[in-house]
Amino acid sequence: MIIKLVVGECTLNVISAYASHVGLDEEVKRRFWEGLDEIVHQVQPTEKLFIRGDFNGHIGSTAGGYGEVHGGFDFGERNGGGTSLLDFAKAFGLVIVNSSFPKRGRHLVTFQNAVAKTRIDYLLIMIGDRGMCKDYKVIPGEILATQHRLLVMDVGIMLKRRKRSTRESPRIRWGDLTKDKAQVLEGRLSAIGTWRSSGDASTMW
Repeated sequence: MIIKLVVGECTLNVISAYASHVGLDEEVKRRFWEGLDEIVHQVQPTEKLFIRGDFNGHIGSTAGGYGEVHGGFDFGERNGGGTSLLDFAKAFGLVIVNSSFPKRGRHLVTFQNAVAKTRIDYLLIMIGDRGMCKDYKVIPGEILATQHRLLVMDVGIMLKRRKRSTRESPRIRWGDLTKDKAQVLEGRLSAIGTWRSSGDASTMW
């Protein structure tokens, strides 16, 4: 799913992705990555891109050849799903945001059930826009429920101020109206007399 938001002159593309489970047929996994590839290709270079997804993979605690996209803060061992995510990020010039901030253990976990605590949910942003991301948070839900935890990214967007139009009507400087000038103006207005409104506007002018 992709949502396009326009904030001022900035266009934001927010993509929500759900990758195939580990153990499914390789053809199913290939179709997922091809579909995501096609969606990302539709985003214009001048627009911003944010991807949030359950990628069902582990990128591992070390960058290991993916230093430009892996921030170095994760846990566990990398698996096939994690490698696919890193390859995808590298191909599109994306950085995995929630590997870029040091967090305590419980703030690394995005999915927890009775069997395991793990991180399989990731946030991605263009490498050139990584400065927009100020932080991220993992917000736990109900303790007894088996679920993904809410993943939140703090983003700062700089909006350009619109320049005022240079075609402004000239201002009347009433402060420059001295007593002598006021008398001259009064004489001219008296000579013109009362402006009678008759006919159409063009005739009156």
